[in-house]
Amino acid sequence: MRRPHLPARLPLDPYVLALLGTVGLAALLPARGAAATFADGAATAAVALLFFLYGARLSTREALDGLRHWRLHVTVLACTFLLFPLLGLAARGLVPTLLTPPLYSGLLFLCLVPSTIQSSIAFTSMARGNVPAAICAGSFSSLAGILLTPLLAAALLGGDAGGFSLGSLLRIVLQLLLPFLLGQVLRRWVGGFLARNKRALGRVDRGSILLVVYAAFSAGMAAGIWHQVSLPRLGALLLVEAVLLAVMLLVSWYGAKRLGFDRADRVAIQFAGSKKSLAAGLPMASVLFGAQASLAVLPLMVFHQMQLMVCAVLARRRAQDPAEVSGAELPAGRVADVSRPSQHPAPQAR
Repeated sequence: MRRPHLPARLPLDPYVLALLGTVGLAALLPARGAAATFADGAATAAVALLFFLYGARLSTREALDGLRHWRLHVTVLACTFLLFPLLGLAARGLVPTLLTPPLYSGLLFLCLVPSTIQSSIAFTSMARGNVPAAICAGSFSSLAGILLTPLLAAALLGGDAGGFSLGSLLRIVLQLLLPFLLGQVLRRWVGGFLARNKRALGRVDRGSILLVVYAAFSAGMAAGIWHQVSLPRLGALLLVEAVLLAVMLLVSWYGAKRLGFDRADRVAIQFAGSKKSLAAGLPMASVLFGAQASLAVLPLMVFHQMQLMVCAVLARRRAQDPAEVSGAELPAGRVADVSRPSQHPAPQAR
Protein backbone atom coordinates (compact mmCIF):
# COMPACT_ATOMS: atom_id res chain seq x y z
CA MET A 1 0.00 0.00 0.00
CA ARG A 2 1.40 3.36 -1.04
CA ARG A 3 2.35 5.65 1.81
CA PRO A 4 0.79 9.14 1.70
CA HIS A 5 3.11 11.88 0.58
CA LEU A 6 3.82 14.42 3.30
CA PRO A 7 4.99 17.95 2.56
CA ALA A 8 8.65 18.73 3.11
CA ARG A 9 7.63 21.06 5.93
CA LEU A 10 4.37 21.85 7.63
CA PRO A 11 3.11 25.37 6.96
CA LEU A 12 3.98 27.36 10.06
CA ASP A 13 2.33 30.56 8.93
CA PRO A 14 4.69 33.57 9.32
CA TYR A 15 1.70 35.71 10.18
CA VAL A 16 0.88 33.48 13.12
CA LEU A 17 4.44 34.10 14.32
CA ALA A 18 3.80 37.85 13.95
CA LEU A 19 0.62 37.48 16.01
CA LEU A 20 2.52 35.60 18.71
CA GLY A 21 5.18 38.32 18.67
CA THR A 22 2.46 40.94 19.13
CA VAL A 23 1.06 38.98 22.08
CA GLY A 24 4.56 38.88 23.58
CA LEU A 25 4.95 42.63 23.09
CA ALA A 26 1.62 43.27 24.81
CA ALA A 27 2.72 41.05 27.71
CA LEU A 28 6.04 42.88 28.14
CA LEU A 29 4.92 46.41 27.25
CA PRO A 30 1.13 46.67 27.60
CA ALA A 31 -0.51 49.97 26.77
CA ARG A 32 -1.61 51.79 29.93
CA GLY A 33 -3.33 55.06 30.73
CA ALA A 34 -3.44 57.49 27.81
CA ALA A 35 -1.59 54.98 25.62
CA ALA A 36 -4.30 52.38 26.29
CA THR A 37 -7.01 54.89 25.36
CA PHE A 38 -5.20 55.70 22.12
CA ALA A 39 -4.62 52.02 21.30
CA ASP A 40 -8.28 51.24 21.92
CA GLY A 41 -9.40 54.07 19.64
CA ALA A 42 -6.93 53.03 16.95
CA ALA A 43 -8.12 49.43 17.18
CA THR A 44 -11.74 50.56 16.78
CA ALA A 45 -10.81 52.50 13.64
CA ALA A 46 -8.80 49.51 12.37
CA VAL A 47 -11.81 47.20 12.73
CA ALA A 48 -14.00 49.62 10.77
CA LEU A 49 -11.32 49.86 8.05
CA LEU A 50 -11.04 46.07 7.82
CA PHE A 51 -14.76 45.60 7.27
CA PHE A 52 -14.88 48.47 4.77
CA LEU A 53 -12.17 46.69 2.77
CA TYR A 54 -14.02 43.38 3.06
CA GLY A 55 -17.13 44.99 1.62
CA ALA A 56 -15.27 46.81 -1.15
CA ARG A 57 -13.51 43.61 -2.27
CA LEU A 58 -16.53 41.30 -2.33
CA SER A 59 -18.05 41.15 -5.79
CA THR A 60 -21.82 41.13 -5.39
CA ARG A 61 -22.26 39.96 -8.99
CA GLU A 62 -19.96 36.96 -8.51
CA ALA A 63 -21.72 36.06 -5.29
CA LEU A 64 -25.13 36.19 -7.02
CA ASP A 65 -23.81 34.12 -9.92
CA GLY A 66 -22.69 31.49 -7.46
CA LEU A 67 -26.26 31.02 -6.20
CA ARG A 68 -26.77 28.61 -9.09
CA HIS A 69 -24.88 26.04 -7.02
CA TRP A 70 -27.05 26.77 -3.99
CA ARG A 71 -27.04 23.23 -2.55
CA LEU A 72 -23.28 23.35 -2.08
CA HIS A 73 -23.37 26.78 -0.45
CA VAL A 74 -26.19 25.79 1.89
CA THR A 75 -24.16 22.73 2.90
CA VAL A 76 -21.09 24.86 3.70
CA LEU A 77 -23.20 27.37 5.64
CA ALA A 78 -24.77 24.51 7.59
CA CYS A 79 -21.31 23.20 8.50
CA THR A 80 -20.11 26.67 9.52
CA PHE A 81 -23.12 28.08 11.38
CA LEU A 82 -25.02 24.95 12.46
CA LEU A 83 -22.76 21.91 12.98
CA PHE A 84 -19.83 23.89 14.41
CA PRO A 85 -22.04 25.71 16.98
CA LEU A 86 -23.74 22.43 17.96
CA LEU A 87 -20.34 20.85 18.60
CA GLY A 88 -19.33 23.96 20.54
CA LEU A 89 -22.43 23.66 22.72
CA ALA A 90 -21.73 19.95 23.26
CA ALA A 91 -18.26 20.87 24.53
CA ARG A 92 -19.94 22.60 27.49
CA GLY A 93 -19.70 19.26 29.23
CA LEU A 94 -15.89 19.64 29.33
CA VAL A 95 -16.19 22.53 31.82
CA PRO A 96 -14.55 22.59 34.33
CA THR A 97 -12.85 19.20 33.93
CA LEU A 98 -10.79 20.10 30.85
CA LEU A 99 -11.64 23.72 30.02
CA THR A 100 -12.11 26.77 32.21
CA PRO A 101 -15.25 28.86 31.56
CA PRO A 102 -13.25 31.63 29.77
CA LEU A 103 -11.50 29.11 27.50
CA TYR A 104 -14.83 27.46 26.76
CA SER A 105 -16.31 30.84 25.82
CA GLY A 106 -13.42 31.30 23.39
CA LEU A 107 -13.95 27.81 21.98
CA LEU A 108 -17.66 28.47 21.46
CA PHE A 109 -16.87 31.82 19.81
CA LEU A 110 -14.47 29.98 17.47
CA CYS A 111 -17.39 27.77 16.42
CA LEU A 112 -19.45 30.86 15.46
CA VAL A 113 -16.84 32.54 13.23
CA PRO A 114 -17.28 32.41 9.41
CA SER A 115 -15.16 30.29 7.13
CA THR A 116 -11.99 31.43 5.40
CA ILE A 117 -11.72 32.50 1.77
CA GLN A 118 -8.05 32.42 0.74
CA SER A 119 -7.00 29.20 2.45
CA SER A 120 -10.19 27.39 1.39
CA ILE A 121 -9.45 28.33 -2.22
CA ALA A 122 -5.78 27.36 -1.97
CA PHE A 123 -6.46 23.95 -0.43
CA THR A 124 -9.35 23.22 -2.80
CA SER A 125 -7.13 24.04 -5.77
CA MET A 126 -4.27 21.98 -4.34
CA ALA A 127 -6.60 18.98 -3.95
CA ARG A 128 -8.02 19.46 -7.48
CA GLY A 129 -11.50 20.35 -6.33
CA ASN A 130 -14.15 22.82 -7.47
CA VAL A 131 -12.31 26.12 -7.04
CA PRO A 132 -15.13 28.46 -8.23
CA ALA A 133 -17.42 26.82 -5.68
CA ALA A 134 -14.83 27.36 -2.94
CA ILE A 135 -14.56 31.04 -3.89
CA CYS A 136 -18.32 31.56 -3.70
CA ALA A 137 -18.71 29.44 -0.56
CA GLY A 138 -16.04 31.42 1.28
CA SER A 139 -17.58 34.71 0.15
CA PHE A 140 -21.09 33.66 1.23
CA SER A 141 -19.78 32.52 4.60
CA SER A 142 -17.96 35.81 5.20
CA LEU A 143 -21.02 37.80 4.18
CA ALA A 144 -23.34 35.75 6.39
CA GLY A 145 -20.89 36.00 9.27
CA ILE A 146 -21.23 39.77 9.40
CA LEU A 147 -24.73 39.23 10.80
CA LEU A 148 -24.81 35.65 12.07
CA THR A 149 -21.64 35.63 14.18
CA PRO A 150 -22.61 38.58 16.42
CA LEU A 151 -26.21 37.36 16.71
CA LEU A 152 -25.17 33.80 17.57
CA ALA A 153 -22.58 35.12 20.02
CA ALA A 154 -25.22 37.24 21.73
CA ALA A 155 -27.64 34.30 21.91
CA LEU A 156 -25.20 31.56 22.97
CA LEU A 157 -22.56 33.43 24.94
CA GLY A 158 -24.83 35.95 26.64
CA GLY A 159 -22.97 38.09 29.18
CA ASP A 160 -19.59 36.62 28.15
CA ALA A 161 -19.95 38.49 24.86
CA GLY A 162 -21.25 41.67 26.41
CA GLY A 163 -24.89 40.60 26.26
CA PHE A 164 -27.38 41.58 23.59
CA SER A 165 -28.15 45.15 24.57
CA LEU A 166 -28.85 48.28 22.58
CA GLY A 167 -25.25 49.36 23.13
CA SER A 168 -23.78 46.09 21.83
CA LEU A 169 -26.11 46.16 18.82
CA LEU A 170 -25.03 49.73 18.08
CA ARG A 171 -21.33 48.73 18.27
CA ILE A 172 -21.93 45.86 15.84
CA VAL A 173 -23.74 48.14 13.39
CA LEU A 174 -21.20 50.98 13.58
CA GLN A 175 -17.99 48.94 13.60
CA LEU A 176 -18.92 45.95 11.43
CA LEU A 177 -22.07 46.27 9.35
CA LEU A 178 -22.00 49.95 8.38
CA PRO A 179 -18.37 49.94 7.09
CA PHE A 180 -19.06 46.71 5.19
CA LEU A 181 -22.15 48.17 3.48
CA LEU A 182 -20.26 51.38 2.72
CA GLY A 183 -17.55 49.32 1.05
CA GLN A 184 -20.17 47.55 -1.07
CA VAL A 185 -21.72 50.88 -2.12
CA LEU A 186 -18.34 52.41 -3.04
CA ARG A 187 -16.98 49.25 -4.70
CA ARG A 188 -17.69 50.50 -8.24
CA TRP A 189 -15.42 53.50 -7.63
CA VAL A 190 -12.72 52.01 -5.41
CA GLY A 191 -12.69 48.40 -6.67
CA GLY A 192 -10.11 49.10 -9.37
CA PHE A 193 -7.78 50.86 -6.95
CA LEU A 194 -8.04 47.98 -4.47
CA ALA A 195 -7.27 45.44 -7.19
CA ARG A 196 -4.22 47.39 -8.39
CA ASN A 197 -2.87 47.78 -4.86
CA LYS A 198 -3.78 44.36 -3.53
CA ARG A 199 -0.35 43.63 -2.06
CA ALA A 200 -0.03 46.95 -0.23
CA LEU A 201 -3.58 46.77 1.11
CA GLY A 202 -2.90 43.22 2.29
CA ARG A 203 -0.24 44.71 4.57
CA VAL A 204 -2.84 47.21 5.81
CA ASP A 205 -5.18 44.29 6.61
CA ARG A 206 -2.55 42.44 8.56
CA GLY A 207 -1.20 45.51 10.29
CA SER A 208 -4.72 46.44 11.39
CA ILE A 209 -5.28 42.98 12.87
CA LEU A 210 -1.95 43.16 14.70
CA LEU A 211 -3.07 46.48 16.19
CA VAL A 212 -6.37 44.92 17.28
CA VAL A 213 -4.50 42.02 18.89
CA TYR A 214 -2.09 44.36 20.71
CA ALA A 215 -4.95 46.46 22.11
CA ALA A 216 -6.92 43.37 23.17
CA PHE A 217 -4.00 41.66 24.88
CA SER A 218 -2.91 44.89 26.55
CA ALA A 219 -6.40 45.20 28.04
CA GLY A 220 -6.18 41.57 29.09
CA MET A 221 -2.88 42.15 30.86
CA ALA A 222 -4.34 45.14 32.68
CA ALA A 223 -7.33 43.05 33.78
CA GLY A 224 -5.06 40.18 34.90
CA ILE A 225 -7.02 37.54 32.98
CA TRP A 226 -3.92 35.53 32.01
CA HIS A 227 -3.68 34.21 35.55
CA GLN A 228 -6.68 32.06 34.59
CA VAL A 229 -4.67 30.01 32.05
CA SER A 230 -2.23 27.21 32.89
CA LEU A 231 -0.14 24.91 30.69
CA PRO A 232 -2.32 21.84 31.42
CA ARG A 233 -5.39 23.84 30.39
CA LEU A 234 -3.68 24.89 27.16
CA GLY A 235 -2.82 21.25 26.47
CA ALA A 236 -6.45 20.29 27.04
CA LEU A 237 -7.52 23.06 24.63
CA LEU A 238 -5.19 21.65 21.95
CA LEU A 239 -6.70 18.20 22.38
CA VAL A 240 -10.28 19.45 22.24
CA GLU A 241 -9.62 21.52 19.11
CA ALA A 242 -7.86 18.60 17.40
CA VAL A 243 -10.97 16.47 17.96
CA LEU A 244 -13.21 19.33 16.75
CA LEU A 245 -11.23 19.71 13.52
CA ALA A 246 -11.14 15.95 12.90
CA VAL A 247 -14.91 15.65 13.37
CA MET A 248 -15.65 18.51 10.98
CA LEU A 249 -13.26 17.18 8.32
CA LEU A 250 -14.91 13.74 8.47
CA VAL A 251 -18.50 15.01 8.63
CA SER A 252 -18.04 17.50 5.77
CA TRP A 253 -16.40 14.86 3.54
CA TYR A 254 -18.65 11.85 4.13
CA GLY A 255 -21.77 13.94 4.72
CA ALA A 256 -21.30 15.59 1.32
CA LYS A 257 -20.97 12.14 -0.22
CA ARG A 258 -24.27 11.04 1.33
CA LEU A 259 -25.88 14.18 -0.10
CA GLY A 260 -24.84 13.15 -3.61
CA PHE A 261 -22.07 15.66 -4.36
CA ASP A 262 -19.28 14.60 -6.71
CA ARG A 263 -15.64 14.51 -5.63
CA ALA A 264 -14.75 18.03 -6.78
CA ASP A 265 -17.67 19.52 -4.85
CA ARG A 266 -16.89 17.39 -1.80
CA VAL A 267 -13.36 18.80 -1.75
CA ALA A 268 -14.71 22.36 -1.78
CA ILE A 269 -17.26 21.53 0.94
CA GLN A 270 -14.63 19.89 3.14
CA PHE A 271 -12.09 22.70 2.98
CA ALA A 272 -14.62 25.55 3.15
CA GLY A 273 -16.82 23.88 5.75
CA SER A 274 -14.12 22.83 8.21
CA LYS A 275 -12.24 26.12 8.59
CA LYS A 276 -12.57 29.31 10.59
CA SER A 277 -11.35 32.77 9.64
CA LEU A 278 -8.75 34.38 11.89
CA ALA A 279 -8.98 37.64 9.95
CA ALA A 280 -12.74 37.94 10.53
CA GLY A 281 -12.78 36.50 14.05
CA LEU A 282 -10.15 38.73 15.67
CA PRO A 283 -11.81 42.10 14.96
CA MET A 284 -15.25 40.67 15.77
CA ALA A 285 -13.99 39.46 19.15
CA SER A 286 -12.62 42.91 19.95
CA VAL A 287 -16.10 44.35 19.44
CA LEU A 288 -18.01 41.59 21.24
CA PHE A 289 -15.77 40.80 24.21
CA GLY A 290 -14.04 44.07 25.08
CA ALA A 291 -11.38 43.56 27.79
CA GLN A 292 -11.94 39.78 27.68
CA ALA A 293 -11.10 39.58 23.96
CA SER A 294 -7.50 38.45 24.47
CA LEU A 295 -8.54 35.21 26.15
CA ALA A 296 -11.54 34.77 23.85
CA VAL A 297 -9.40 34.74 20.69
CA LEU A 298 -6.78 32.30 22.02
CA PRO A 299 -8.73 29.20 20.87
CA LEU A 300 -9.22 30.77 17.43
CA MET A 301 -5.49 31.49 17.03
CA VAL A 302 -4.62 27.92 18.02
CA PHE A 303 -7.27 26.43 15.72
CA HIS A 304 -6.13 28.58 12.81
CA GLN A 305 -2.59 27.19 12.85
CA MET A 306 -3.86 23.66 13.42
CA GLN A 307 -6.21 23.80 10.42
CA LEU A 308 -3.41 25.05 8.16
CA MET A 309 -1.09 22.22 9.13
CA VAL A 310 -3.66 19.44 8.94
CA CYS A 311 -5.34 20.63 5.73
CA ALA A 312 -1.99 21.09 3.96
CA VAL A 313 -1.23 17.40 4.49
CA LEU A 314 -4.78 16.36 3.58
CA ALA A 315 -4.91 18.47 0.39
CA ARG A 316 -1.60 17.12 -0.91
CA ARG A 317 -2.71 13.56 -0.18
CA ARG A 318 -5.97 14.01 -2.07
CA ALA A 319 -4.18 15.61 -5.02
CA GLN A 320 -1.84 12.64 -5.42
CA ASP A 321 -4.30 9.81 -5.01
CA PRO A 322 -5.08 8.46 -8.54
CA ALA A 323 -7.98 6.45 -7.18
CA GLU A 324 -9.83 9.64 -6.24
CA VAL A 325 -8.79 11.92 -9.12
CA SER A 326 -10.62 10.83 -12.24
CA GLY A 327 -11.68 12.84 -15.23
CA ALA A 328 -15.28 11.79 -14.71
CA GLU A 329 -15.34 13.37 -11.29
CA LEU A 330 -13.80 16.70 -12.22
CA PRO A 331 -15.88 19.70 -13.23
CA ALA A 332 -16.54 20.20 -16.92
CA GLY A 333 -13.55 21.57 -18.78
CA ARG A 334 -11.00 20.28 -16.26
CA VAL A 335 -8.59 17.43 -16.93
CA ALA A 336 -7.03 15.31 -14.21
CA ASP A 337 -3.26 15.46 -14.00
CA VAL A 338 -1.74 13.29 -11.30
CA SER A 339 1.72 13.08 -12.79
CA ARG A 340 3.11 15.91 -10.67
CA PRO A 341 2.35 17.37 -7.25
CA SER A 342 0.60 20.65 -6.76
CA GLN A 343 2.77 23.75 -6.75
CA HIS A 344 0.37 25.99 -4.90
CA PRO A 345 1.88 27.99 -2.07
CA ALA A 346 0.77 27.60 1.51
CA PRO A 347 -2.29 29.75 2.26
CA GLN A 348 -2.03 32.98 4.20
CA ALA A 349 -3.69 33.78 7.49
CA ARG A 350 -7.10 34.91 6.35
